[in-house]
Amino acid sequence: MNTKLLTRLRGIDTEARAGTLGKPSDHAVLAEWGRSGVKFAASSEKFEQVYYLALRKLLDCIVPTGASGADKPILHEGGVYLGCWLESTGTINAELLSRFIPSVSAASYALFADYQREDGLMPYKITEHGPAYRQIQLVSPLARSVWNHYLLHGRDRDFLRKMYDAMKRYDTWLATFRNTRGTGCVEAFSTFDTGHDGSPRFWHVADTPHLGNAAECNPDSPILPFLAPDLTANVYCQRTYLSRIAEELGEDASEWTSKAEASRQSLFEYCYDADDAFFYDMDRNGQWVKVQSDVLLRVLACEVGDKELFDTALQRYLLNTRKFFAKYPLTSIAMDDPRFDPFSNYNSWAGPTNFLTVIRTPHAFEHHGRYVELTWLVQPMMSALSRMSRFGQCVSPWTGEEGYTETYSPAILGLLDFVERLCGILPRPEGELWFTGLVPYAMDHGEEVAEETAYSRRVDGIVYELVNTREGSAIYRNGGDQAYLEFPNGIRVVTDRDGILKSVIGMTMRPVSGRLRYNDQDIPFSVKGNQQLEYRNGEWISRSDIGVIPPSYA
Repeated sequence: MNTKLLTRLRGIDTEARAGTLGKPSDHAVLAEWGRSGVKFAASSEKFEQVYYLALRKLLDCIVPTGASGADKPILHEGGVYLGCWLESTGTINAELLSRFIPSVSAASYALFADYQREDGLMPYKITEHGPAYRQIQLVSPLARSVWNHYLLHGRDRDFLRKMYDAMKRYDTWLATFRNTRGTGCVEAFSTFDTGHDGSPRFWHVADTPHLGNAAECNPDSPILPFLAPDLTANVYCQRTYLSRIAEELGEDASEWTSKAEASRQSLFEYCYDADDAFFYDMDRNGQWVKVQSDVLLRVLACEVGDKELFDTALQRYLLNTRKFFAKYPLTSIAMDDPRFDPFSNYNSWAGPTNFLTVIRTPHAFEHHGRYVELTWLVQPMMSALSRMSRFGQCVSPWTGEEGYTETYSPAILGLLDFVERLCGILPRPEGELWFTGLVPYAMDHGEEVAEETAYSRRVDGIVYELVNTREGSAIYRNGGDQAYLEFPNGIRVVTDRDGILKSVIGMTMRPVSGRLRYNDQDIPFSVKGNQQLEYRNGEWISRSDIGVIPPSYA
């Protein structure tokens, strides 16, 4: 094992690598990062520099704003987006940030509750000028982000109660004002309701709701309101997690369970084309708006559908090189659509690969145990990220070159998240730790991203360190010189938060056989791609073996 890289990891001064700080609040934020114990070292000095550049730019996206007060910074979207958006910054972005700087995520979530209107509408964004309510702009479910934060960080019931009450009121608002056709679906009144700026999905639709009122739809539109699959899936998932939260708070969860099921049924009745195996908007005339966009990924990321539906989506769309599986995936509309526009030098959801899609993707894949297939998306994006200097909103699906805007928090968090999922230590809400024994692969012109990596994280006072090479991996605890767990390249080792071995997962197309050294014992194993082997009483028990779905071309 590369002890030289381990020594370098231990010697990294995160504050020094972050450089000169830009504002007073950065000091406390960076100190909180330091308490996470997260450090990263790589055999490639260039990639390591990009990683700490991302950390530095992340600080620029964390700004004291609004009612949280100057002592409670929140996450901003970054770039030209000077504020916190509910569809992204206040949900999926903050969900990723929660693993690194949880106080900022908590403050970001809470601000949407603080600024909720009396009628129940939450702001779609919060800026230095205050809250804005012109549209709804929903994608990632807030309840899932709040629930995962709650589980990861000490189960603060006061926080959970505050957010639950606010989300409950917002659910009532949506049911009252965004179900005008009585279908049970959530309706889109404008392009910005879903954040799909510039998408052919919303050609001939105004960007904002009628008269700037989120509760009004243009009465003269020949096609609005749309029954929107992503908005409906959001509410389905939201209600599913609200049922968990209600149960945790000692309330009756059955109402949320039945409401979630009603949303699911409406979604499939009105927005699902079984022949295409795709989700479409339905316009006011009962016609499907047949634009194949990342709406599919959004619905799947909201935990809609079973294994069969997800596998079909992989085969026909997400891993199809005619559809969304570009060289740098996933595109914002299908590549075989004549309206597809790959240019990424402006804010566009008409083709280029957007980082919001990138960071929403892992949950959809992992929810169905598709770990290997996810790496096929992560690896090329890691190559693109390793070349970044600005951290733009989107990249060219052909070249991976960064496009519009800069210092964009989803791109920054995408790098931090992908490093942790591919070759780092990832704490899970359910109490597991993932140690993944892969390294970035040289996808672009044979240029190395990093042949070897090292990563550290502090969990419940224990410092874990993971060193990865192409041959194998080793985990160290609390600065020890001897690895307490070693394993071959190509698997993920799952432990509890005390580091006790629970299972392994095959992370490559090829089967991996070898020996896992744990507690001074050599434990032989053999695991296939996506197979999960549970370690119980000194034996391996196959918990799941779903195989691997290869890419398609037609």
